[in-house]
Amino acid sequence: MTSSISGTRSRSSLRLWPRSERPREKLLDVGPEALSDAELIAVLIGTGVNGANAVEVAHELLAQFGSLRALLTAAQQECLAQRGVGTARYALLQASLEIARRHYRAGLVHQPGLTSPAMTRDFLVAQLRDRPYELFCCLYLDNRNRLIRFEELFRGTIDGASVHPREVVRQAIRHNAAALILAHNHPSGVAEPSKADELITRRLREALALIDIRLIDHLIVGDTACVSFAERGLI
Repeated sequence: MTSSISGTRSRSSLRLWPRSERPREKLLDVGPEALSDAELIAVLIGTGVNGANAVEVAHELLAQFGSLRALLTAAQQECLAQRGVGTARYALLQASLEIARRHYRAGLVHQPGLTSPAMTRDFLVAQLRDRPYELFCCLYLDNRNRLIRFEELFRGTIDGASVHPREVVRQAIRHNAAALILAHNHPSGVAEPSKADELITRRLREALALIDIRLIDHLIVGDTACVSFAERGLI
């Protein structure tokens, strides 16, 4: 009869599975890194629906969206249209993504300095990629390039955001910054700077220079690339 359990496991309650195969217990026993994407999602959603347990629901969601990233960044209505996802579970998925972003952000604050362009890129990709709208941000640095604060200053639409130099300058003074790194994302996924991007960068560099604050770089985050104005000779 043991074979009948494994043969019907896909439709059984997770409580009947061996402890080593139940996602929550597996996480507690051997750590979250041992779980598959579907098992991690199952831990978040907690329970299944009529005819499918939490792991099956998770597999269905991943199959529908194609990847964990696509699931977590799907539009709200698209996500809510799937079996097993209501507003509470959608909120849990979004909260998990934001917790990851904030965890990464908090870790950077304790770094000795932004000593590597790769470090800055990794941080900004984690914060800005997959946003459905354009977000313009500032990293305020002290005179040793240590991060004072990361701030989301302007939120726009899918194809642009209005940036006000006066507000950037005001916030830089407020945080007593010695230098700034600017960043924004392109929801289109294409990280190439536009003429408008180049123009606002020049305006901000000139405005900051008047109060002796250095503009170190402006980075644009796309889907597969993060473009540096400094590396392009545009700063």
